[in-house]
Amino acid sequence: MSHKILVVDDDDALREMVGLVLSGAGYDPVFAADGLSAVEVFKSSEPELVLLDIMLPGQSGIEVCRQIRALSGVPIIMLTAKSDTEDVVVGLEAGADDYVVKPHNGAELVARVKARLRPLGGDGGIISVGSLTMDPRTFEVKRADTALSLTPLEFKLLHTLASKPNQVFSREMLLEQVWGYQYKADTRLVNVHVQRLRSKVEEDPENPKIVMTVRGHGYRAGSDSL
Repeated sequence: MSHKILVVDDDDALREMVGLVLSGAGYDPVFAADGLSAVEVFKSSEPELVLLDIMLPGQSGIEVCRQIRALSGVPIIMLTAKSDTEDVVVGLEAGADDYVVKPHNGAELVARVKARLRPLGGDGGIISVGSLTMDPRTFEVKRADTALSLTPLEFKLLHTLASKPNQVFSREMLLEQVWGYQYKADTRLVNVHVQRLRSKVEEDPENPKIVMTVRGHGYRAGSDSL
């Protein structure tokens, strides 16, 4: 069964082109042409991934992203023009997992989609990090008996760090192991997602004990006793 992907873009030609690329790669695209209809199409079609333009009539892609993220942890990839790169951080903070700059290469777009839809794995037993436990078989994260809600990408980011608590991960290493990048990419992806992850898992995000910054190197899991 092919994955259903919602494409939200007000450019008819670009929307059609993306649809052809996705269909050619074996996906099932559905479409929305403005921000107001995008959330309704999302609810009715229940896609496994969303490609979302930032500049939309009706309401912005940023607002659409916030509304979808409030409903679901489904992967969201923002589509943005080069001149909109300052909006990328806003989009990531609103809940997007990744972004692609337009005009985009079809092969690159499909590679990003595949990376986001790749199964998380589910191998290994329950591991602990700080006051949390993580079960990779059920993708549950708990503090005592309280379950925390993480998106699949946030779970993968935390699990990658927690699986090797004594290792410092550079941003480039995390881009490769969590996002699946095989080449130099925007390290803002990592910074923004670490901030978002901390807001969900840390008891005091301003004084993190679970996702630690190693100044000049990157991030690691655990306490600050290393």
